[in-house]
Amino acid sequence: MAYLGYELLRNFRNVRFVILSLVFPLVLYLLVAGTHRDAHFEGTAFPLYFMAAMATLGTMAATLSSAGLIAAERATGWTRQMRITPLSARAYFRAKVISGYARALLTIALLAVLGVIYGVRLSAGGWGTVIGLLLVGLIPFAVLGILLGHLLGPDSSAPAIGGIVTLFCLISGVYGFQIATSGAMFDIIKGLPSYWLVQAGKTALGGHGWPAQGWIVVAAWTVVLVPITVLVYRSGER
Repeated sequence: MAYLGYELLRNFRNVRFVILSLVFPLVLYLLVAGTHRDAHFEGTAFPLYFMAAMATLGTMAATLSSAGLIAAERATGWTRQMRITPLSARAYFRAKVISGYARALLTIALLAVLGVIYGVRLSAGGWGTVIGLLLVGLIPFAVLGILLGHLLGPDSSAPAIGGIVTLFCLISGVYGFQIATSGAMFDIIKGLPSYWLVQAGKTALGGHGWPAQGWIVVAAWTVVLVPITVLVYRSGER
């Protein structure tokens, strides 16, 4: 609990990190939705549609940004210092995951406030569904952020995170279009956790949650990524 408290405090006291983690989806929402408050897209009020898209983008980036923090810790020797303390690997991973989720929740909260200001109205059940599915869909990304942090250096982590987020967003339809809507390519896209994270955001548009395939894909990616991440962490420990 002491380490978790330290991690949360360190995350949010780093003003530059918080701004860089949150500012892009928020500013983009302010600029785009603010100038199209009365517009509609695919039969949905544009502020609602774009809020769902930015929630997907912002939360994905917030959890993956753990990679940059961990890479910096490794470069300065802080990770090695932690390994010679009684801190368990489980406590280490738990603190990193919760910190990533704290950033994601802050992103969701700020976007929700802006959405309400721009006229977005959802029932309590609607908010609960979209936020709940977003949090579940972020599990593999939280693990992936930790994995990348132990594989990449501080100089390469930022462009890698930016590239991964951009690629996932383009492939999975965050910006309102997909590279495929049927066939083998679409089947591959539906096997990505980013696709189901996008669908989680789109439940705000009147969806009814994921089918079984969504839960299976997210669970499968998590089951595969967790042991790989633990293996890489143990390898660095040795």
